Formats: sequence, structure tokens, C-alpha cells
Amino acid sequence: MERAKALTVVKKVLPQARYEHTLGVVESSLELAEAYGVDMAKAEMAAIFHDYAKYRDRDEMQRIIREEPILPDLLLQYHHELWHAPVGALLVEREWGVTDREVLLAIASHTTGRPNMMPLEQVVFVADAIEPGRTYPGVEQLREKAKQSLEEACIAVSQHTIRFLLDRQVMIYPLTLETYNAFVQRKG
Repeated sequence: MERAKALTVVKKVLPQARYEHTLGVVESSLELAEAYGVDMAKAEMAAIFHDYAKYRDRDEMQRIIREEPILPDLLLQYHHELWHAPVGALLVEREWGVTDREVLLAIASHTTGRPNMMPLEQVVFVADAIEPGRTYPGVEQLREKAKQSLEEACIAVSQHTIRFLLDRQVMIYPLTLETYNAFVQRKG
């Protein structure tokens, strides 16, 4: 699918502020992809569609999670904000014919990460956290990490997410912890 068509598709399903966030993720993904030798066309497509399902009806997403054997029912025990990533990957494939496994994995893993993320997944995971519209405390340090090392940026983004969830005393999805552990273990 071409960029213009993909952007038209997501613009129809996202509020303006989220669409602008998406454009920022596209910009950051392309910068990171270029810096780290990742396929830029794939990075662009994954970034465009990363929040495709973010505003889908929760009941619909619950139903999809329950019915799809590739989606763990465990997701339903955690905050609904996590659902849009794996559900979105499924819907982008079904509704728009995107079949590239790397692109779909990057969409599916952009909120929690996953152990052994491929470079494309890392790009979108980090870009979602550091896009130019993000203004939370610590984002500048994450941006600096991303300039130095994609893997170090993944560790830093995972740490930030874990701290954020700990501060709010909410449950942390196991894949988030597994992602952090896997990157730290690889670092050795």
C-alpha cells in the first residue's frame, strides 16, 4: 500500500491529535530506520498503522482477543490500552491486506515490546515514545539514547514504561518485563 492511501485510511479512524502523533511516529521511524539501516518503506508503513485500532470499540477488541488463537487471552487481564497493538496488526492484515510479517510484528509489539524484537520493531517501539509531539518528563533523554544506540533506547523506553506503571501501581504486562530483561541480557 502506498503512503498516501495508508495515511488516508488512518486519518479516517483517528482523532486529529492522534493522527498528528502518527505523523510524528512516521517522522521518527524514518529517522531511526535511516540511522540504523532498517528498511525505510517498512518502517513508514508500520508507523502509519501502529495506532490503527486505538479507537476501536473495546467490546469488539475483547471479542477479537477471545476469538483469535494467536492472541493471548492474558491480554484481557491488563489495561485496554495494550489491546490496540496486537488487535491492530490483525485488523491491518485483514482489512487492508498488509501481509509483511515484519510490519505486522512492529505494529503488534509497539506498546509492550517483545523479547528478540527485530530492528524494525525496535524502530517503531522507540519512535512511538520519542516522536516530536511527546513532551513528558524524560523524553529528551530517550531521544538522546535513540541517537546513540537503538538497543539502548529500547532498554530506556522499557524502563520508562515500567517506572510509569509502577508509579501508578498498576499491573505490568509480562511481555513488557520480558522485553526489558531480554535487552539487558543481550547487553550482557
